[in-house]
Amino acid sequence: MNQDNLEYSRQQRLEIDRAARWPCGVFIGTSLFWLIFGSVLAIAASIKLHDPEFLADNAWLTFGRVRPAHLNTVAYGWLSTAGIGIGLWILSRLCRAPIEDSRSLTLAAVLWNMGNAVGTWGILRGDSTAVEWLEYPTYAAPFLLVSFAFVTLAAVNLIRRREPGHIYISQWYIMAAFFWFPMLFFTAHGLLVLAPVQAPAQPPINWWFAHNALGLWFTPIGLGAAYYLIPKIIGKPIHSYYLSAIGFWTLAFFYAWNGMHHLIGGPYPAWLITASVVASVMMFVPVITVAINHHFTMVGHFKKLIYSPTLRFVVFGAMSYTLVSFQGSLMAIRSVNHITHFTHYTIAHAHLGAYAFASMTFFGAIYYMMPRLLQREWPSRWLIRLHFWPCAIGIILYWTILSYGGWLQGLELNKDTTPFLEIVQLTLPYLKGRTHAGMLMTFGHICFAISFVWMLIAHRQERSEPTLFTKRKPSPINS
Repeated sequence: MNQDNLEYSRQQRLEIDRAARWPCGVFIGTSLFWLIFGSVLAIAASIKLHDPEFLADNAWLTFGRVRPAHLNTVAYGWLSTAGIGIGLWILSRLCRAPIEDSRSLTLAAVLWNMGNAVGTWGILRGDSTAVEWLEYPTYAAPFLLVSFAFVTLAAVNLIRRREPGHIYISQWYIMAAFFWFPMLFFTAHGLLVLAPVQAPAQPPINWWFAHNALGLWFTPIGLGAAYYLIPKIIGKPIHSYYLSAIGFWTLAFFYAWNGMHHLIGGPYPAWLITASVVASVMMFVPVITVAINHHFTMVGHFKKLIYSPTLRFVVFGAMSYTLVSFQGSLMAIRSVNHITHFTHYTIAHAHLGAYAFASMTFFGAIYYMMPRLLQREWPSRWLIRLHFWPCAIGIILYWTILSYGGWLQGLELNKDTTPFLEIVQLTLPYLKGRTHAGMLMTFGHICFAISFVWMLIAHRQERSEPTLFTKRKPSPINS
């Protein structure tokens, strides 16, 4: 499989990018607002964990509102909004078909952001549903429903109009994500919010959705982007098409069962929990196949990480996907889960997936696609570096600090002799370290936002050296 050698003309690429400019650009641009806003909420929630009186006098800014507002603005405002824009652009490129009705997709982007704004406002004012990952109040859901209907129809139309030939693995992942997400979101929303099922059935449904939101929504978009961008930048086909197919189908088959391992120890049938544990361990299959494919594709080209910021972000994300998946499979084993459950170790794991893998991969995709949408380069390579390194170092520190602190917390929780207050005090240094790491990542996000806005308002000008390659000139911007 070779996604780099697409046989369509430069004029076709220009037409595709021109049609995608407004809808994909609006999705990407607004996602940066939610990234910054969600980061501010994250820092506030993190500080409250070791300084409970911080902003305690305002009911809108209590931990019980700030934390779910952060989660939802990042999940739906940043990751989902950026993922839609990235997914539609890659589909359009690989189908060799321009987006037909950019106005309806631009409207979809407006509706999606209205849903996020209304939902976040609802959480902060106290209207949260209290269902994790679904805290947006009921009146925000119609905006998301109508918006995603436009998105899915546009994706189907692109596949329908694609030029005859091979269907690339990136198309498999992205189209699957565009079908899986609405099924997951609106099934869970209906059974847990609109017409709640009986209480004992709610936790399994909640974890079915929460776990699959990462594994069957953000993960396929991230892997689709990685499978597209890595070969595109290095000019080499994916190592094995058959491995990529195995990775896709085993992800689709095993991941949907994973969420129940969060209920180990709960009052649920043994077969339900055991099936989830087995499926979680079987996730080694898709993860190893993807890791082998990405590694052997990169063999002989690792030096390009020095020159290509896009490749640097994407490879960092791909490596994080392997790590977070291995960690998740191990956490499903009962003896490990007995220690890590209800600890900050789980928080570290969640951020490794949602940030180190999904967010870093999306950053890389945005760096690649925006010059092609706008026909201009990024204004400053230094801002790109100031984005990558604080974010990379920040998430490594974040994951290391909370993984170690959470493991110690779990060991102490399993001792009958340790007072709970001592365990809380034990975690305080690690929670402060979490806040500092989060501030470092937020600094990187601010640099990214500055670079993006600067790029939008700058007059088009010729550069002697593209910012996407910091030491040598790559192929033309329209490749």
